[in-house]
Amino acid sequence: MGYCKSIKCRLIALGVLLVIIGILVRLSAALPAVQKPVHDLMAAEQLSIATYVARDVDNRIQVRRALIHELAAMLPPALLEQPALLTSWLGERERLNPLFNRSLLVLAPDGHPLAEYSAMPGRKRSSYADLDWFAAALAANRTAPPLIGRPRRDDVDGAPILVVAAPVRDAGNRTRAVLAGIVTLDAKGFLDGLLQSRLGSSGGFLLISPADKLFVGSSDPAMVLQPTPAQGTNPLHDRAMAGYRGTGITVNAKGIEELSAMATVPGTGWFVVARTPTAEVFQPVTELRRIMVRNAFATMTGMILILLALLPRVLRPLTSAARSIREMAEGKRDLAPLPVTRQDEVGDLVLGFNHLVAKLHEKEQALMQTMQKLDQLAGTDTLTGAWNRRHFDEVVDRELDRSRRYGHALALIVLDLDRFKEINDRYGHVEGDRVLQEVASCMREALRKPDSLTRWGGEEFIVLMPDTGIASAAILAERLRSNIAARHIEGIGTVTASIGVAELGTSEQRNAWLARADAALYRAKQAGRNRVELADAAQGAGLTAHAH
Repeated sequence: MGYCKSIKCRLIALGVLLVIIGILVRLSAALPAVQKPVHDLMAAEQLSIATYVARDVDNRIQVRRALIHELAAMLPPALLEQPALLTSWLGERERLNPLFNRSLLVLAPDGHPLAEYSAMPGRKRSSYADLDWFAAALAANRTAPPLIGRPRRDDVDGAPILVVAAPVRDAGNRTRAVLAGIVTLDAKGFLDGLLQSRLGSSGGFLLISPADKLFVGSSDPAMVLQPTPAQGTNPLHDRAMAGYRGTGITVNAKGIEELSAMATVPGTGWFVVARTPTAEVFQPVTELRRIMVRNAFATMTGMILILLALLPRVLRPLTSAARSIREMAEGKRDLAPLPVTRQDEVGDLVLGFNHLVAKLHEKEQALMQTMQKLDQLAGTDTLTGAWNRRHFDEVVDRELDRSRRYGHALALIVLDLDRFKEINDRYGHVEGDRVLQEVASCMREALRKPDSLTRWGGEEFIVLMPDTGIASAAILAERLRSNIAARHIEGIGTVTASIGVAELGTSEQRNAWLARADAALYRAKQAGRNRVELADAAQGAGLTAHAH
């Protein structure tokens, strides 16, 4: 200020200095303080999403493992000598539970095919003895779960596939054959959701097999079945391959910094990576910085003009306003609008500051609303408005604990739409989604206030009924079935549903309870569909019912 002799010049310089100090304080203190909570929140949300996706992938794989295990156990050894009947037997099971869109095949102990259903045209492989999963399935002990082969590309068309295999044993526990199911990774209802999903506007997912050092799946099709980076290329990736699960920031192969969250797929040893560029994660902070800088410089310009034009009149209120702004910048008082005592340039300056405060508050409210929406979406199925699996998992454990602690009954309904694949094939997936929305609405109309509706996946729904015994649950299930069957869906007609009902046993675990309900649903399907079947009684006595 040695060259600024007049008080006006000094005041102008002081005003400029105050604005610059305000900018620096906000950029050096306020923004880092905002950025850490944003990072922590987004990391927690991203880990939650990765965990949900990992559980979903595990469930889809375990369902296919369970089917292969069941088919291997029930395959009559006599059919191994009758290829035509064996092929027909495989076809009938595939139509009942179409989980392997490529093929179901039975192989002799020497690796030669005995029968294959839905074989790909052009498949010429005469022996599978050289494949890893075949040898492992032959050597598996009787208690081992079905084997999952190394993901690879199909010999016929190069599509990425996964093989699930199990030995077929006779009454003497001798391995007579190997039953294998082949599914493409992008098959509907398998990994298509992960392969097609984006996280935010430019993020995505990876599914990695550490044992195979392979990208099993990716939102980027070019990465599917590609080898993982060599050790030392990406430190966070190296930690994840060694077993670390959590979140971290890393730079990908394209040089883009990303926030990554890793979660294990329990039954396979694989893990899911949910990744989003940090530029997108911290976009609210970047926008806040831009607004703060832009408005701060606008305020500084206005302050200089006012001081030059009306300094004698505005000196006192200007000093007061500058002091208040400085106190807010230094954290001595809350950031709040200032009172406008005069309708002149000083008043305009105060109004400009108040407008900045309002904009900051609006941004804060918008950020809070966005966070609330993200939290709500994380627990809700976006198509039907029902709970998703994550929300169900959070609630069902509390209900199980409450049921056991107080001896209250707890029942479960598993509902699956009949021939829903035919609706999708005939009318398209958009109409299929509309059918799911109509069915969900119809179910809500029949449910009681304590009951909850969850979309379990595809066309399958679960109803959790606290304080409800098997008799009352069966009545509600029949009401659901009849209401759905009676509902006319424009352009489609009527649809039907098969239902399984199970009451929680005294010491029954959740998975066993769900399995009994699912088995009842399967019996309803086998008995002709559009039926309600009650699950077999759990081991031990059931809970005392307090049904409504």
